[in-house]
Amino acid sequence: MAWFRRTKKNITTEHKKDVPKGLWYKSPSGKIVDTEELKANMYVSPDDDFHVQIGSQEYFEILFDDAKFKELDAKVESKDPLNWTDTQKYKDRLKDVKKKTGLTDALRNATGKMNGRDVVISAMDFKFIGGSLGSAMGEKIVRAIDYALKNNLPYILITQSGGARMMEAAISLMQLAKVEAKLTQLSDAKIPYITLLTNPTYGGITASFGSVGDLVLAEPGALIGFAGPRVIKETIGRDLPEGFQTSEFLLEKGFIDMIVHRKMLKKQLTESINMLMPLPVENTKSKK
Repeated sequence: MAWFRRTKKNITTEHKKDVPKGLWYKSPSGKIVDTEELKANMYVSPDDDFHVQIGSQEYFEILFDDAKFKELDAKVESKDPLNWTDTQKYKDRLKDVKKKTGLTDALRNATGKMNGRDVVISAMDFKFIGGSLGSAMGEKIVRAIDYALKNNLPYILITQSGGARMMEAAISLMQLAKVEAKLTQLSDAKIPYITLLTNPTYGGITASFGSVGDLVLAEPGALIGFAGPRVIKETIGRDLPEGFQTSEFLLEKGFIDMIVHRKMLKKQLTESINMLMPLPVENTKSKK
């Protein structure tokens, strides 16, 4: 109860009502946006065009026709192979983050139609331990590629990660080679592999399979790199160029192929896939 509440002379002080979280979003420019309006605008701030960080569910809903998709490998989840403990036991950390996010790991696989064409998409979630790469993520990517190979479907990977998961140490780093090896099979089968780098994409993800797609796309303003700007600046002892590690800077330097606005993402991905892997033309001639 509050210390001061006026109840006399027809004046009553009401309890302050808590505003439910998630009703409003504050853009970097300070504008307040209704979350429903933000969702309708594909999570892009209408005033400053800022691309709000979203997760796998939102990307799947944006890219798949009618937001319909089939999730693959949902039961593959992280374990604790090293019995790791830092400020918290890794087992307990996993348990907590699974309960909080409803996810089993930092990446989800799904298949469905995108503008009428069947595709396989893997999307990372930064809210699951920073989208970090562990054994489960590596296994899920490999299984998604296997599904694409088996069904002759183009493969899209949406990255959003701080890098390797330290709680799995060398086991995490082994996933880089594991995924790269599987990607060679995709290349041999002449099946397109497209990566979309979103904010943020750092560490081993950038240094390996995130940057070797047949086509490397990025969202506007995404931060992409290996080490962070502060670490680089302290290492080389020099000021960094303006806009360093943004997708615009990397496009200028030739590291990525294209920057795609989220509203154009589905259209651009479809056109790119149709160019890289044209659908066979049906034979309309009648048999003699």
